[in-house]
Amino acid sequence: MNALIDNLGPILQALGTTLMMAVIAGIGSILLGILVTIARVSPIPVLRSAAFLYVQFFINVPLLALLLLAVFALPDAGLMLPLTPTAIIVLTVYEAAYVAEAVRSGVNTIPVGQVEAARALGFGLGQTLRFVVVPQALRAVVQPIGNVMIALAMNTALAAAVGVVELTAEVNKINLVAAQPILIFSTAGLIYMAIALAIGLGAGWVERKVAIVR
Repeated sequence: MNALIDNLGPILQALGTTLMMAVIAGIGSILLGILVTIARVSPIPVLRSAAFLYVQFFINVPLLALLLLAVFALPDAGLMLPLTPTAIIVLTVYEAAYVAEAVRSGVNTIPVGQVEAARALGFGLGQTLRFVVVPQALRAVVQPIGNVMIALAMNTALAAAVGVVELTAEVNKINLVAAQPILIFSTAGLIYMAIALAIGLGAGWVERKVAIVR
């Protein structure tokens, strides 16, 4: 227990990095995922194809491979960024593919009649998506998006593999000195569990508030 108490400051700082990465990448992935979904349901074949390829690529490539590529290969191409922003960008574009799939499933729940009614009222494609399709789709998939956010929070641990000092990296460093893996890693696991529970409960609360009654 002394190992945790003596290193409480670094642990809290690393936890702050984990939460910061999760929040920024979470917001970014939701916004990007919505844009990808709009592209997937658009009448423009090029946009649909590009969005489809985007989703398939990021769903089928391991996140760790993307992190390693971004951190170690992109600098050779002249793209230099600090480690933490690089990890956040990779997490954002990766999780956006899963958000896009969740939102697209919400789009499929919207009755075709509502889209036709919007067109009859003179709404263009952009207005129909903005005022009719996307708001209802998001309300229908709050819990699935919450699950994606939980996965995102857990995936921040992979950033330790490329040198980002987040929670997993910090507790591993402490364990190398203290040699108390059960205590140290169990504590880290409980912290991640608390984060997941908070996201899940928050998503459940939002879902109840915005639920569509048909």
